[in-house]
Amino acid sequence: MKISININPDNPETEISVTCPALTPEVEKLISMVRVMDSKLTVKKDGEVFLLDIGDILYLEAMERKCFVYTDGAVYESESKLYELEQQLAASGFFRVSKSTLLQLKHIKSLRADLNHRIRITMDNGEQIIASRMYADDLRERLGLK
Repeated sequence: MKISININPDNPETEISVTCPALTPEVEKLISMVRVMDSKLTVKKDGEVFLLDIGDILYLEAMERKCFVYTDGAVYESESKLYELEQQLAASGFFRVSKSTLLQLKHIKSLRADLNHRIRITMDNGEQIIASRMYADDLRERLGLK
């Protein structure tokens, strides 16, 4: 794959162009990743509505019939169900690590094996999340560790 960058100060916005011999799954994934960079998720906090950049989200957690969205500095609430967000964010690098948690893979700082074949995940902000044994093998595979 060849990457070319053309810097033009007269261009009012960033434009990405893909030239390829065929629309392969690899190219489709690349296009999807670029589109996600510009995506936002509508959430609430203290009665106020926010549009969060998808890239700023560390993880999402379902608790007591509510879905919480965690960023580095705040916790928001989403009106969507966790499974709906999982479908919406799948192409954005989010991965289910337990029945109640989705995390964004790019924000993983480290992994450590835990009891009962679980994985202890440390996020960029230092928070720790447990990947249940049901999802641990899939996580290892997704990260290329298996």
